[in-house]
Amino acid sequence: MDKFGMHNQTEHMYARYSGTGNADISKHQWITSQHRDTLAHYVADNSLAMLISVVEGDSMARTKFNMLQRMQQPCGPPPPKPVDE
Repeated sequence: MDKFGMHNQTEHMYARYSGTGNADISKHQWITSQHRDTLAHYVADNSLAMLISVVEGDSMARTKFNMLQRMQQPCGPPPPKPVDE
């Protein structure tokens, strides 16, 4: 495969899957995407959600609710953008 075909495939992958990142994504955006993907996996998998709920001592519904709430800002608010002068 030539380098232009590979470049087109990677650009298509970046456009299709937002979590793959690209050269313009910040560290905070990338790690936030990783945390959201992880939390979404925990919520979707009942056995993992049950394990986490037993460890935390809450019901499975409360544990899933808490994980969904954390998905809003899993790594805290974004850092302030630098001011261009």
